Amino acid sequence: MDSSSKENIQLFCKNSVQPVERPSFKTEYSSSEEKQPCCGELKLFLGALSFVYFAKALAEGYLKSTITQIERRFEIPSSLVGVIDGSFEIGNLLVITFVSYFGARLHRPKIIGAGCLVMGVGTLLVALPQFFMGQYRYERYPSSSNSTLRTSPCILESNSQLPTSVMEKSQSAINNECKVDTSSSMWVYVFLGNLLRGIGETPIQPLGIAYLDDFASEDNAAFYIGCVQTVAIIGPIFGFLLGSLCAKLYVDIGFVNLDHITITPKDPQWVGAWWLGYLIAGVISLLAAVPFWCLPKSLLKPQSKEDSNSSTEKSKFIMDDHTEYQTPHREKAKMMDMARDFLPSLRSLFGNPVYFLYLCASTVQFNSLFGMVTYKPKYIEQQYGQSSSKANFVIGLINIPAVALGIFSGGIVMKKFKISVCGAAKIYLGSSVVGYLLFLSLFALGCENSDVAGLTVSYQGTKPVSSHERALFSDCNSRCKCSETEWEPMCGENGITYTSACLAGCQSSTRSGKTIIFHNCTCVGIATLMSGNSSGMVGRCQKDNECPKMFLYFLVISVITSYTLSLGGIPGYILLLRCIKPQLKSFALGIYTLAIRVFAGIPAPVYFGVLIDTSCLKWGFKRCGSRGSCRLYDSNAFRHIYLGLTTLLGIMSIFLSIVVLFTLKKNYVSKHRIFRTKRERTMVTSRIRKENYTSDHLLQSNCWPGKETQL
Repeated sequence: MDSSSKENIQLFCKNSVQPVERPSFKTEYSSSEEKQPCCGELKLFLGALSFVYFAKALAEGYLKSTITQIERRFEIPSSLVGVIDGSFEIGNLLVITFVSYFGARLHRPKIIGAGCLVMGVGTLLVALPQFFMGQYRYERYPSSSNSTLRTSPCILESNSQLPTSVMEKSQSAINNECKVDTSSSMWVYVFLGNLLRGIGETPIQPLGIAYLDDFASEDNAAFYIGCVQTVAIIGPIFGFLLGSLCAKLYVDIGFVNLDHITITPKDPQWVGAWWLGYLIAGVISLLAAVPFWCLPKSLLKPQSKEDSNSSTEKSKFIMDDHTEYQTPHREKAKMMDMARDFLPSLRSLFGNPVYFLYLCASTVQFNSLFGMVTYKPKYIEQQYGQSSSKANFVIGLINIPAVALGIFSGGIVMKKFKISVCGAAKIYLGSSVVGYLLFLSLFALGCENSDVAGLTVSYQGTKPVSSHERALFSDCNSRCKCSETEWEPMCGENGITYTSACLAGCQSSTRSGKTIIFHNCTCVGIATLMSGNSSGMVGRCQKDNECPKMFLYFLVISVITSYTLSLGGIPGYILLLRCIKPQLKSFALGIYTLAIRVFAGIPAPVYFGVLIDTSCLKWGFKRCGSRGSCRLYDSNAFRHIYLGLTTLLGIMSIFLSIVVLFTLKKNYVSKHRIFRTKRERTMVTSRIRKENYTSDHLLQSNCWPGKETQL
């Protein structure tokens, strides 16, 4: 009752009092002069907001591309990498509620500019550990078999019948290596830098999008938001391409002589220059802050929004209170007044069934998308045997442009066909249904496990190995003094990969540049059913012949799926903006962002990483003996976990979207029809009364000479 009476009073004031209050304002400026500065400053804000969206998306895309590099450099599992990735969302969580609520009543462009500065500093902090850590150390093969006892190939034991699982070292050597190994804890700086990035990014989305929607015309709002979101997708394209370039550069480039590096980007121990891209992204974020300090607090509203007779989507459901934004005493509201309205505003948002259900559907869907995007480079590397550089290149050049095209297409459709709120909900639901149906086909496009002796196949190479039968030692290497903790893969000429040349029973090696060939490998000879010994080369064997074809099919389906899912992005955004009161727009976007960060952005990479770690077949170990990053995954288990969890969450979001559509029809569309019917009846009644009044007094028109003019 109170809200409806307030809306009636506001509507009356808008129609009657406002022309009296501001006659001088409209006579002072012409309509053309009034519109021009608004459009110019609005386009400047649109360009600045697009650039900062590009900057933050570039850094976020680059972070996704360096997941495997950070995992190897700091020797941490996927679950901990998920925590680092989720620290960005934690930073948002700390301040998003206050920034979105109080920032809407303050100078929004300057708050966005301050956030860009914080975001740039945080991005630079991520790269800081590189300048304090020691040089990256990797396991290297010797040029001859008797160069050292620590590395392969096989060193025969003279008086031992059982293999030693771990090489014996002096206590002083272990202590020295542990002192060096403490540098791996510097991943905390990456965590803190990403946390600071999240804090700085907070005001960009809720304040920026609401600012655009406030001062853009109804027809252009969806198109402008689509442009911003499209530019935001271009950022990850450059982020992944930058990640692909940096992955080809050695991690210590500029600090060591590259001629002495004996591994290549195809080597499983290779770590690229992960830190270099963060320096570039940090500088771009700092530059993005400059334009916002030159923009005003508010702009002139377009004529279409000031016209009380306009039949826009907002006016169909909610009375837009323009005078509340423009009166001086509202602009100078005190903090205590805003704090007093906080809980009622929050109650109003969660009391809106469409907003609440859409919030739940989006949260579940973003769980699916965040987990999928975070581990997609790792999935391509492990499932299809691609290098980190190629995986990032493929995602940046093929997959993300499809997302950008889908988002842009959604904005064009909303603008061209003037889709209603109910139509936007249908597009959002339809894109999800078709997208996840296509995603199901990826289950059939996987590659089988590589043949790894003792892990996926027996040393004879004749049968798969179950989990309780996995053993790296066999009769063929029983006399070798090997370490089962090391991961120095060697590809035998029989097509089987061995975890090290020592465990392959290789007796000698020759080096030609960076290529090492091992000879007299007893385990390779057994698997090939040949008499005598065989040879092998450094590195893992290639996947089966069908795998490259499967990878091509995977790319095609992935591109189509990405386009289809992103097609509903802008319609969903418009649904969110149109189902709430205009004065709560920034606050609603802030709560929406908060929910996505807390319930999707933070937990999704973590539990995806924990489940993916369960498919690990061979763990690496740090110098002190603690467990490091995973060296080899079970391809089948990885595929079922990664694709299955993504699909399950997607199906849950589809059911919630269906509920959103039915609730929207029930609570809004039906009420609008009743309101329209009552309004038509009122207009018909008033028209009849007017006609009767005119006919009764028609003969007396000579007494009122100005009557027709007045009517």
